[in-house]
Amino acid sequence: MDAIDFDRTWRSQLQPDLVRYLSYAAIVGCITFALLILIADFVVPDHDWLADTISDLGAGRYEFIVDIGIYAFAGSLLATALCAAHIHLGGPRWSIGLIGVGLMALVVFLIGARNEYGDNDDEGVVIHVYLVYALGFIMTLAPWLMSGGAYRVGRMYGHSLVAVSIIWTISAPFFFFLPTGIDGIYERYLGLIAFAFVGVLARMYISLARKIA
Repeated sequence: MDAIDFDRTWRSQLQPDLVRYLSYAAIVGCITFALLILIADFVVPDHDWLADTISDLGAGRYEFIVDIGIYAFAGSLLATALCAAHIHLGGPRWSIGLIGVGLMALVVFLIGARNEYGDNDDEGVVIHVYLVYALGFIMTLAPWLMSGGAYRVGRMYGHSLVAVSIIWTISAPFFFFLPTGIDGIYERYLGLIAFAFVGVLARMYISLARKIA
């Protein structure tokens, strides 16, 4: 695939500051989510961070701590999708991938907004598990779909997205078969993979913003 050639016409239409700010916002959102999870681990009484999942932290008196973190991560995904749409790296695979990232932002927001986790909620239509399935499915495909465009910027970015897709695809299904004594820590490991996906794209767009500035 040919390397990107930023001609004058295209450069004049791009907003490098916007891309840079969105990329930093994506990184900050991930860090915020991680910090709030750590805070909740200490604040929520009788919490076992090895056994209890993030969903367990999101239920009860201190649910607002995790909810804020979830919304921050949804914002990270939205910022990433906006970058991917603003500087489109070509082809239908990239388009489908960026739409997937946008849908991930919506799914993550709904997970926080529905408050159906960790408290045996059975009122109305409970969609939490379906949202989790949707999130897992998109995370399997989106990094791979976007890897081709990332290769145009640098081999490291393309290789990283392929690695994220492979690691997630291998790792995620095991979560549903783990004993409850360790599923909390394993869920956090999966979260780090999702953070890596956002981090690779954010770092790539920061690099692109510098090139077109």
